[in-house]
Amino acid sequence: MPTDAAPAGAAGRSWRALSIGLLGFSSGLPLALSNPTLQAWFTSAGLSLKTIGWVTLIGQAYVFKFLWAPLLDRLPLPLLGRRRGWILLMQLCCAGALFGMSLYTPQGAATTIAFFGVLLAFASATQDTAYDAHRTDLLPPAERGWGTALSQGGYRLAMLTSGALALILADHLGWAWVYRLMAALMLAATVVTAFSPDAPDERPARSFAEAVVQPFVDFFQRYGALALAWLLLMVLYKLCDAFALSLSTTFLLRVPQFSLSQLGVINKTFGLAAGLLGALAGGWVVTRMRLFPALLVLGVAQALVNLGYIALVYSGPNIYVLGAVVGAENFFSGMGSTAFVTLVTALCNVRFSATQYALLSSLTAVGRVFLGPLAAWLVPQVGWSSFFAITALSAIPGLLLVIALRGPIGRVAQAKT
Repeated sequence: MPTDAAPAGAAGRSWRALSIGLLGFSSGLPLALSNPTLQAWFTSAGLSLKTIGWVTLIGQAYVFKFLWAPLLDRLPLPLLGRRRGWILLMQLCCAGALFGMSLYTPQGAATTIAFFGVLLAFASATQDTAYDAHRTDLLPPAERGWGTALSQGGYRLAMLTSGALALILADHLGWAWVYRLMAALMLAATVVTAFSPDAPDERPARSFAEAVVQPFVDFFQRYGALALAWLLLMVLYKLCDAFALSLSTTFLLRVPQFSLSQLGVINKTFGLAAGLLGALAGGWVVTRMRLFPALLVLGVAQALVNLGYIALVYSGPNIYVLGAVVGAENFFSGMGSTAFVTLVTALCNVRFSATQYALLSSLTAVGRVFLGPLAAWLVPQVGWSSFFAITALSAIPGLLLVIALRGPIGRVAQAKT
């Protein structure tokens, strides 16, 4: 079934882009199920804010996935090759973990659900590693802008499914059937993996030394003294987003007191639809604007929209305020993510794309994974309004670093186009 090269011509370009978008759906589906949707499940079950804060640590695999990423560069699996074989295996593991979670309840077996959540996060993070490398290898430079936009679009459609649809169905069918349905969707995604084209120059590393050591050596040799600055930017650029969203589901359920169905229809559906439009708009911006101004302008916008959550502290369950706030937040976050992923892709060497992309994207997950307990401690100290103001201010270090890296960002973007 695997091909020696990706299809040529217009049909080949269309299928490359479409398959990348569909696999983006598979990549995005498990994330909400191990964090915001799981957070909603635990919140509706009556667990404490402190417990919910610690549950966010389930996603640590997203931070440390670079540790086992060299194996994906080195070891092709017997079926479907070096990239798609790993994607397929992890899709099956995600489906198994989701089904396992559906067999228990937070009131009686929160620890067991958390254990399956850790397995889900591990399989999902590993799938992301293989998928990111597959996308980086498969798309030629001229197709990366729109390819990244479709990837982000597929990812956000998956978040719509595992967020909006999951919350709405939970109100009618219960959480167990929600997680079983998501397991079935992960199984369905394996069909796309089987038919996605291979990159034409796919080649495994010759040795474990090349797979483990060379990706890091190559990155630091290519960027020299700036390498640490690039790594720091990975952590800081999306920090304000991660901070604000770390307990957003719990906030919306307990402070304005929206119902699960309202969150599903307005927060998740409308918000993620806005995120999808933002991702596509980001692809348009990246193809027409230099990468540095795109990152700077969208970074400022991402920070400012966090302040909109303060209005929800006082509005009560007003669906119009909710729609405006989450629509703006998701739209500008989607635009910023497309620009940022374009930068991350440009920084990677295609020879070591799995490991280098995993390293960079692992650092972007630091805030999303580790800020939950800090947020759970901070909110009782300062209140929700001050908390959201602090999240907006947390964008400043990342924006200053973008300005400091203006020249290198321009050179990296130019070298990859």
